[in-house]
Amino acid sequence: MTIQEKSVNAIRILSAEAITKANSGHPGICLGAAPVAFELFADFLNFSNTNPKWDNRDRFILSAGHGSMLLYSLLHIFGYNVTKDDLMSFRQFGSKTPGHPEYGVTDGVEVSTGPLGQGVANAVGMALAEAHLAAKFNKDGYPIVNHYTYVLCGEGCLEEGISYEACSFAGTQKLGKLILIYDKNDISIEGDVTTAFSEDIAKRFEMQDWQVIEVEDGNDLEAVKNALTLAKSTLDKPSILICKSKIGYGSPLVGTAAIHGSPLSSADLAKTKEALGWTEAPFELPKDVKEYCLGLADEKRQKEVAWNTLLTQYKAEYPQLYREYEQYMHENYDNLEEVVELLSFEKPEATRISGGRVINQLAPHIPNLLSGSADLAPSTKTDIKGEGYFSPENRLGRNIHFGIREHAMAAICNGITAHGGLRVICSTFFTFSDYMKGAMRMSALMKLPVLYVLTHDSIGVGEDGPTHEPIEQLASLRTIPDFNVYRPCDGKETAYAFISALTGMAPTAIVISRQNLVQYKTTGKEALKGAYIVDDCEGTPDVLFIASGSEVGICSEAKALLEEDNIRARVISMPCMEAFDKQSTEYRESVLPKGITARVCVEAAHPMPWYKYAGTNGEIIAMNTFGECGPAEVLFKHFGFTAENIAKKAKSSLIK
Repeated sequence: MTIQEKSVNAIRILSAEAITKANSGHPGICLGAAPVAFELFADFLNFSNTNPKWDNRDRFILSAGHGSMLLYSLLHIFGYNVTKDDLMSFRQFGSKTPGHPEYGVTDGVEVSTGPLGQGVANAVGMALAEAHLAAKFNKDGYPIVNHYTYVLCGEGCLEEGISYEACSFAGTQKLGKLILIYDKNDISIEGDVTTAFSEDIAKRFEMQDWQVIEVEDGNDLEAVKNALTLAKSTLDKPSILICKSKIGYGSPLVGTAAIHGSPLSSADLAKTKEALGWTEAPFELPKDVKEYCLGLADEKRQKEVAWNTLLTQYKAEYPQLYREYEQYMHENYDNLEEVVELLSFEKPEATRISGGRVINQLAPHIPNLLSGSADLAPSTKTDIKGEGYFSPENRLGRNIHFGIREHAMAAICNGITAHGGLRVICSTFFTFSDYMKGAMRMSALMKLPVLYVLTHDSIGVGEDGPTHEPIEQLASLRTIPDFNVYRPCDGKETAYAFISALTGMAPTAIVISRQNLVQYKTTGKEALKGAYIVDDCEGTPDVLFIASGSEVGICSEAKALLEEDNIRARVISMPCMEAFDKQSTEYRESVLPKGITARVCVEAAHPMPWYKYAGTNGEIIAMNTFGECGPAEVLFKHFGFTAENIAKKAKSSLIK
């Protein structure tokens, strides 16, 4: 047995031991895909185990995140900060080895994976980021940005629609430094995958303009090495390695669905060790395996040393580019508030128009900002003027044609952001955020500050009808932890929503209108607090109006009607519930005094988020049905979003 084969078996046994000890996990892929994963780490992947965030490292994503122990075993034997104790704590509360890889928890994990297909799309985003940054910064003799993105997946990832979307995009963009390794074992939880997945994957990827390389035996390390060498040498298209493997290799359950997602019993683990010739104590590595793998890792660290030397020379040769590179990587942009304050918002304007003006006001000051759309930039107004589109011919383009691929778009943007060095906007109509939800949730889990610009925000879409009129989407996005949702009422609030998103580290959705909205003299920076008073009365209010977006203006009209009856009302704009809830108790009380229980919350969307602000005596004017087709003004009147109805509800709240 060669030292390489022995190392592969070490990965297999460590993984199986950890899963059996935890009595939870997926040993099948760990046993079957260990050879190709080892070969990648040993002979191809450039990394630094002492500096896992080295800028020019190759990226490796385990899209089949249920095989997390495969990754943890690799990180352990190659000297990352994943210890024997960490392996023994697999899937335990608070451990560095959770059930699926988690970004920010374990050194060497590039993105959180587990929802199948997400990692494939994330990898596409990383490859795009590498291509853009390389075009920006590389000079002859100075390949400062020069790395590959590798991703390992199984049948599950390729069955998910997001992988079709993402791989189609990658082929169109000719992302030649993207290499997808498909662990083809033909087994899923329910058994033989051909009952649900019988297509010819080679033909599928050929038609998507990928290089297809087939490896008949995934245990043949030399064949895997040759395939990876060929993949790396082809730079005009991404590559897929179709590696045929045996799920659960070496175990008594090899080739069966029983090994996919259930731990080996102690008896079966013992038989697996016997079959693989393994005699070490539990969780122990043979001395020669440890020395061999750490020796490989030491050699790889020398590439980081050489890169640092190259970067120092680059700094001397191209000082301005070096300063820009540092700025891109560390995102040190000041005075953005002063930049947007130069904009004038006077005439009524759709906030999607305002948003477009804000993006283009900020873009010269945030040169690492990219913006893309699911084929809707003319409507969402998110294109960066004069900067061209990213393409095989123009890697410097700052706009991205994602095509009508909403889910992949969001996940690709997660990959762009996780790569480092770039910020990104992705946009579509708000109702289509449903197609993006899985990736938006992953943005929040990873705390990746992707900016989602979602236009056509309500029944104000009008004639497009109920299919295009968002109802439940605001409530849905507001339930995502660590995710900010802004729905501004005018241009200045829109500007500060962008400031919040582009200076913060949380993913943010800015939900903006198709129809024109009035501009307020009292709006502005206070929007960063999430809610504030935009139209107050003399003395203590009798009733509070709380609204977002276009409904703020209608509340001001209702306030004027109440004044005719000597009823004092305060209008509060609440563009971001998440930001408001983080303010001090004193501030929140100054805006929404607890003693004023007569309240009317108004939003042309599902009422659920408003109950905590309405209180026991409050009224909520919202949407409990889908919308209708018709002019926006007709729909607002039909569904009760009128000054008269709001004033009527205020009087009802006063007498409760």
